[in-house]
Order: sequence, then structure tokens, then C-alpha cells
Amino acid sequence: MKLAFSTLGVPGLPIPDVLRLATGHGYHGVELRAHPEEPVHPGLTPGDRADVAAQFRAAGVEALALAGYARVAAPGDDETVVAEIRGLLELARDLGAPFVRVFPGGSPDQKTEEADAVAARRLGTAAEYAADLRVRILLETHDSHRTGADVIRVLGPVGHRQVGALWDVMHTWLGGEQPSETYAALSPHLGYVQVKDIASADDTTPLPLGAGVLPLSECVEVLSRGGGWDGWLCWEYEKRWYEAAAPLPGLLGAGREHLGRLLNDSA
Repeated sequence: MKLAFSTLGVPGLPIPDVLRLATGHGYHGVELRAHPEEPVHPGLTPGDRADVAAQFRAAGVEALALAGYARVAAPGDDETVVAEIRGLLELARDLGAPFVRVFPGGSPDQKTEEADAVAARRLGTAAEYAADLRVRILLETHDSHRTGADVIRVLGPVGHRQVGALWDVMHTWLGGEQPSETYAALSPHLGYVQVKDIASADDTTPLPLGAGVLPLSECVEVLSRGGGWDGWLCWEYEKRWYEAAAPLPGLLGAGREHLGRLLNDSA
């Protein structure tokens, strides 16, 4: 498996510094948070996009994905959401990133069936555009659809190869789903896996990998032995939302070693 980390852990850090962290600690790729407060976002000019892509190529690091914030099940106008996804897809194409992350974002006021149908309709509309650009849209296990069982209710009706799943191990655990259950649901659709660690269900402040309660070893075991999956593990350290969390740069080396041990143990 290849290893990446998310720029959510180093908010606002310039791309050259992000790439130095990746190469210095043995990470193969970077998940780029696509937001106006970050160096990479859909408002970048063509020249800026070409420059970012060139920096990644020169460093020998892959741009794994754009972590966007489109909410595909949210109430409202379809075209606004689809247009947001298209903007992310175009940026991913320009940067050479194979994936775009979207959230479910369903409202508590929606019926489950309605939220599923809205999400499937919008993703189905965006799928052909994604195919044209050779970028894959990944629906994350998150918020209103936090388990694999939730996400597959949307992906099944979409039925398009360019729309898949992003497994966030924290949210499936919080949803009470076992790693084997998540993998069984998502494996035909899985793009990559976000790993992280936390102290408890009541305290989701990010911790160094292996220092918390999330079943990381079970997840890696299921991926490698159970299904022979050979994709990406991406450390999403949510420093942006937890100012008191330790800075990520000082943890990257130990995190890389911990993931390496898990992979060796499951081989």
C-alpha cells in the first residue's frame, strides 16, 4: 500500500513545505484540502495550477486527491452542488490527482430515502463529466452517511465506476460498524482509506497514530489479508479543527513507522 497525509494537518502550509514534509518522512502522496484558505482551491488560475502540478512532479510525490466540501445529499438546488463538483474535478484533472472527495451532508430533517436519492441523482449527473476528465468522485463515510452500509445505499443506485467510496475509519467506528463489515460493503467501490486516531467517542481530538482507540490494525488486516487490497492509506490529522492538537510535522516520522509496522504485521 502507498502512504499519504492530508494537508488538513498542516493548515495553510505552502506547497513547497508540504512536499518537503512528504519526501522527508517517506510519504508517497498528499491529500490536498481544497478550500480558499489553503494554497490549493478551485479559484487557482491555470498558471497556478500548472505550477502546483510541476512542483509535485519535481518532488516525486503524488497528488492523491482533492478533499472538497460539496455536500451531495444536502437540501437545495442540484445544479449548485453539481457545479461545485465539476469545479473540483477540473482542478483535480489539472493537478493530476485521481480522486475528488465529497461529503454526504444530509440534513437531520430529511428522510433517509430522500437523502439517498438526492445524493445518487447528483453523483450520477456528475459521473459522466468525471469520466471525461478521468477523475473519480469518492463519497466519504461521514456525517449523515457515516458507515459503509449508509454509503452503499447511494453508490448502488449510481452504478458508475467513476463514483466510489472513501473510507474514513473514525466515522465507521463511531457508527458502530466493524472493519470487516465496512470492507464488505465498500470493497467494490473503494478509492482509498483515511486513517487517524482519537482518545474516545467523546473526545475526537487527533492523536498520534497508535495512541488512541481506533481499530487501525484491524482495518489494515482486513484490507491486506482479507481482500488483498493494494491502494492508499492517508493519514487525516484534523489539526485545522483542533488548535490544541500537537503539530503534525513532528509526528509524521513516527506515524510513517507505525503504518509500516501495521502493514508488515498483516503481510
